[in-house]
Amino acid sequence: MSKHVGIIGWRGMVGSVLIDRMVEERDFDHIQAHFFSTSQAGQTGPTVGGKATGTLQDANSVSALGKMDILISCQGGDYTKQIHPALRASGWRGYWIDAASALRMEPDAVIVLDPVNKDVMAKAISSGVKDLIGGNCTVSLMLMATAELFRQGWVQWVNSSTYQAASGAGAKNMRELVAQMRAIGQEASSLVDASSTSALALDQRVVETMRGGNFPTTEFGAPLAGSLIPFIDKQVQDGQTREEWKGFAETNKILGCDPVIPVDGVCVRVGAMRCHSQALTIKLTRDVPLDEVNDALGRSNAWVRVVPNTKEDTLRSLSPAAVSGTLTVPIGRVRKMKMGSDFLSAFTVGDQLLWGAAEPLRRTLRMLID
Repeated sequence: MSKHVGIIGWRGMVGSVLIDRMVEERDFDHIQAHFFSTSQAGQTGPTVGGKATGTLQDANSVSALGKMDILISCQGGDYTKQIHPALRASGWRGYWIDAASALRMEPDAVIVLDPVNKDVMAKAISSGVKDLIGGNCTVSLMLMATAELFRQGWVQWVNSSTYQAASGAGAKNMRELVAQMRAIGQEASSLVDASSTSALALDQRVVETMRGGNFPTTEFGAPLAGSLIPFIDKQVQDGQTREEWKGFAETNKILGCDPVIPVDGVCVRVGAMRCHSQALTIKLTRDVPLDEVNDALGRSNAWVRVVPNTKEDTLRSLSPAAVSGTLTVPIGRVRKMKMGSDFLSAFTVGDQLLWGAAEPLRRTLRMLID
């Protein structure tokens, strides 16, 4: 008999992408799906794959949620912190699959990214672990691109400078980025259209617009369009932000590293709508020839694409514009660095709403029901 699967947070960005992928892969053919809502219980549920899903159930009802074999939550960390302990306290022993970060570092949870750590996941599930949590988007994308280097034991440490899209901060932030773009475009349009306008005059108008009191910065707290924000999430120890701390903590938990591998870097918000990019500096454990490195990167999983280190290939394949909405994870600009032949530089980009969020949850569900 097919499993009863409850889905919470299906109207948000990650949830919407998850549902689309489940329809594409016909996942709903293998489960009995139940949709939950925190605000619209009793109303008609969504139609998925041309099929009605019945009445929305109350996402705050522990008794209703407790009837499910598997729950998938894209509702956010605050919801998880409220509902998950109550569910477990009620005796529910089903599988909890979650996109939020609230449970990632709990000792009885496993971070899921099966193309990278399927063996870690399988061992955890067989030992009774029931909380299966999606990882940080940039960490997941970095590991998707470089997994084979870790498997070979070639990685001594990693420094990652990330360039993270507005959508990583939420739907309101995406709207604000576009609103900022519009404000700049409206204020500068007459100068852009006049061929006699100097570049300095155009630049001055843009800067004045960004610094003006009417420039929309409610969500980001600063201009992002035409600029960047080198601080994501709250500050933690040693001057890091929490987003930067996750690089070390989650990489080692996902891979089950012993001894741990140092991972550090700077996380920057940029004016891309979707897809996170990363410039990687990797200290190798030995001088691995570049052709062997590229060959290993290409074997990391079925979705990685090694992009030749040429301007033409890079412009065509290695950007958010090229990757957005796809499962492809390209990695390019691969070269040895002047610090030494055991230092590797690379650049990778991936859709953080897919491999960085929704797709690991979907594949974890299939792993359980298959």
